[in-house]
Amino acid sequence: MKIFYAVQATGNGHISRAIEILPHLQKYGEVDIFLSGSNSNINLDGKVQYRSQGVSLFYTGNGGLDYLKTIKAFKPKTILNQVKNLPVQKYDLVINDFESITALACAYKKVKSINFGHQASFMSKNTPRPTKQSVVGEFVLKNYARATSYVGLHFEQYDTNILPPIIKQAIWNAQPKNEGYITVYLLSFNDKTILKYLQPIKDYRFEVFSKEVQQITIQGNVTLIPVSKEGFNRSLINCHGIITGAGFETPAEALYLQKKILALPVKGQYEQLCNAAALQKLGVSVVYDLNENFEKLFYKCMGNTKTIYLNYKNNTASIIHSMMNMADKMVASNAAINVAEWAL
Repeated sequence: MKIFYAVQATGNGHISRAIEILPHLQKYGEVDIFLSGSNSNINLDGKVQYRSQGVSLFYTGNGGLDYLKTIKAFKPKTILNQVKNLPVQKYDLVINDFESITALACAYKKVKSINFGHQASFMSKNTPRPTKQSVVGEFVLKNYARATSYVGLHFEQYDTNILPPIIKQAIWNAQPKNEGYITVYLLSFNDKTILKYLQPIKDYRFEVFSKEVQQITIQGNVTLIPVSKEGFNRSLINCHGIITGAGFETPAEALYLQKKILALPVKGQYEQLCNAAALQKLGVSVVYDLNENFEKLFYKCMGNTKTIYLNYKNNTASIIHSMMNMADKMVASNAAINVAEWAL
């Protein structure tokens, strides 16, 4: 089987998931990777056959999206050419992790595809949303990477087509400890802003993963660390708690390790507001900005004795096996159609 695997690289979460998924996908056939976007700080292990700048996201440094920079980087003519030239029709199975060029290429060439990942879970109305829903946000989640079938990943199984999170093997096999410090992963904020709010909290040590430093830098009770897969895994496994955005992979892994979580969704990113709503339903602390109330909310979160436990039993191999079994059934049921037949 020839498999086309499109990976969104607008952040580290999609890349981290792809790193875990790829070895398991390769057991089912030959996998060609399409990497789209330029915001990831983590390298994808394995050969990437196709690359694109895609639609990349940029941040202000103060916790929000930089819409102007994002729009300026958008090149519709280039994307249109890539849509026409991307050879999705040559593959037996097209797996799309919320990547728009692949979705458009499949629609243009009438090739069936499966949207497999966290964003696919929002095709279900049962997946948590914030109290105030966004019409634009809902439209983007449901139309940015349209497919013929959807298999979602989320904190809980809100619907029949939603599977548990992909937990990295290093986290899955870890023996977590509590060494007292707080891991901080807020790439939408610059170091100056983070230091402003963390340095006054003298009772705690912080390990901050930063895009701005090239080597470990200590500033009082805050240690700035370059972003790396191995370094972040170690920090998360041994921390007391974590301050992070309301993405998906990192909060899921922190929940699995039973760490304290203070989630801070990226301003203007609707998916993160949806995730924040889901995390709040689980009992996770959520704040919506770094301001004068942060220190009080931080102490309340990290001092909470309640432990949130989600019993994730499905490892990556079993999740991919479930997805591929359903894909095989769809291929068989559409065998008479001479195109890339597959879906969940």
